[in-house]
Amino acid sequence: MTLTETPVDVVAHGSGNVPKGPRVNPLDRGRKRLFGWFVAPAAILYAAFLIVPGLVTLWISVNKWPGAGPMTFVGVGNYRAIFKDPTFVASFRNTLTILFGVGIVTFLLAFVMMLTLRDLRGRKFIRMVIFFPNIAPGVLLAIVWGFLFQQKGMINQALGWLGVAHPPAWLAEDTLFLVVMAGLVWISTGFYTTILMAAVDRIPPHLFEECELAGATAFQRLRYVILPLTWDVIGVASILWTISSIKIFEFLYAFAGGAGYLPPLKIWNTSIYAYAEAFAAVGTPRFGTAAATSVVMMVLVIAAVGLLGRLFRRDPIEL
Repeated sequence: MTLTETPVDVVAHGSGNVPKGPRVNPLDRGRKRLFGWFVAPAAILYAAFLIVPGLVTLWISVNKWPGAGPMTFVGVGNYRAIFKDPTFVASFRNTLTILFGVGIVTFLLAFVMMLTLRDLRGRKFIRMVIFFPNIAPGVLLAIVWGFLFQQKGMINQALGWLGVAHPPAWLAEDTLFLVVMAGLVWISTGFYTTILMAAVDRIPPHLFEECELAGATAFQRLRYVILPLTWDVIGVASILWTISSIKIFEFLYAFAGGAGYLPPLKIWNTSIYAYAEAFAAVGTPRFGTAAATSVVMMVLVIAAVGLLGRLFRRDPIEL
């Protein structure tokens, strides 16, 4: 080795030993191996029940298939067919109406109830009562809600006691979808009120005491304390609502259909449309268009969740 050569130069010219990298702690290697063993079963199940069915659905969506026998590749023909189908367009519009219309009303009511119940005695009991619709099966809720709005149901009987001689036919075609939306608000409000109340409970009480000493109004407490400190929870709740609202099926099916009958077209969403195409279509089942509808729904969910994720992304506030 010359005076101008460094030990690294010597190694690079092959006149020394190969440099050794940082030593790996055997304990760390064991932890990584153990982590792999724990993750592997979940990864296998995730691939078997989510990724593989998703890929199969994507493949069926580009084929014409009656559910048995060979498939006929049609490319994007199924997608063109559903977007030209007025029933799908109406179902897609209903899905968006439930997503935004029912969602906005639900969250506004949940906020009002959270602010109202926050300082009340017996709030835990009230929270349990309003949460009850989320415990009962959706089919049961649909039956109960339908009985309430029948021509001789409790709603019209109450209107009769109030002097309304000719109460409306709530389940007629013109008002049926409004009744369904009201039912979804009834089911969902308690769930999101509970989430918001739990989020507010984690705010340190001294912040509200300081607001009271400073003479802050209820709106100022909401704007400068509650909203900033519960923003992440509101984001998660919005994502939960987006995912669940686009996939609603059993309530719509059991409310005005059930027992092998599809509900009226007026209240179809994309889930009912996909079911009808696959299992209840007149003539040959159309699994290809049903799969294409499912792919459109999945893309809608991913886009909406991604948008909400960016909207509610914020650095955590240290209390």
